[in-house]
Amino acid sequence: MATILPLPDLDDPNTYLEIDRSRARERLFDLPGQCRQAWEIAAKWSPPLLPAPPRAIVIAGMGGSAIGGDLLKSLAERWAAIPVVIHRDYGLPAFVGGHTLVIASSYSGNTEETLSAAGEARRRGAVVVAVTTGGELAQRAEEWGSSVLRFDYPAQPREALGYSFVLLLGVLVRLGLLPDPTPQVEEAILVLEELAREVRPETPEERNPAKELARWLHGHLPFICGAGLLAPVARRWKGQFNENSKSWAIYEELPEMDHNVVAGTAHPQRLASNVRAIFLASEADHPRNRLRLSITRQILEESGTPCRTVSGRGCGPLAQILTAVLLGDATSYYLAMLYRADPTSIPAIQVLKRALAEAP
Repeated sequence: MATILPLPDLDDPNTYLEIDRSRARERLFDLPGQCRQAWEIAAKWSPPLLPAPPRAIVIAGMGGSAIGGDLLKSLAERWAAIPVVIHRDYGLPAFVGGHTLVIASSYSGNTEETLSAAGEARRRGAVVVAVTTGGELAQRAEEWGSSVLRFDYPAQPREALGYSFVLLLGVLVRLGLLPDPTPQVEEAILVLEELAREVRPETPEERNPAKELARWLHGHLPFICGAGLLAPVARRWKGQFNENSKSWAIYEELPEMDHNVVAGTAHPQRLASNVRAIFLASEADHPRNRLRLSITRQILEESGTPCRTVSGRGCGPLAQILTAVLLGDATSYYLAMLYRADPTSIPAIQVLKRALAEAP
């Protein structure tokens, strides 16, 4: 008969010493510091001279390097006069050409899909900017005479979101494609520092919203929904549950989910009570989406699915995005502890990468 171990005590320091041997907690709760350092790096960067104002911006990246682009797009839709497109694939969309700015974002610099996109951008005459710690991407960009914005932060790509997001923001600001958000960056860092103290491992579970939320989710399927500003944050939560907690997770966006997902909650009947739904809310949400969130939550609860609503903090959209990100990251970390899962290790992804590398 299998031995059932008691759940780890999230208030016991030994829990983290035993399970989190790579000390992921130090990088996860360093998000305010990452954002501050990234903004300073961007301020010192010498941007390339654009031959003409671009008609579109494409951010090419995968995984932890792409999510920063998603967050940037959410802001750019409010601030930028030109569209921002996130490209998660090989090659590039057909519209990319000499009138396009392509930002290749790869933490390692060796992501094969991003290298493919950067090479195609070069072939088509697009302006290329590489954001990376080095690797093949930095080498190729330098050979092409393209601009490289380097940073150094030893971590898993998903643990360096402060860099992959804020550096992209800095690139567009320095190129004159976005207004200077320095006051919002400063506010976001201050609010992040306050939240980081609240959700750190030293804060007892009774006063720690991330620990409490992780315990509520334990043993269930996380379902995360966001609208507008926080829609890409819902995607970040889902990815962090996958990689950190080694847990299944689903994310959806409002208002789209109201045109399909709400019709699919009846079957299988046993699933509804095993799902835990989290709605991410922001004061920047469209009034109709705020109404939709309330009604949608009621529909899910009536189907037997427990729900929570979580809000971003701060006045500006940047603070609300980043605080919602940090709460999700911290929740995924504590859920990893409850599952006794090393949050840094990603063996399934490593197996996949090895198989791809060995393939002809």
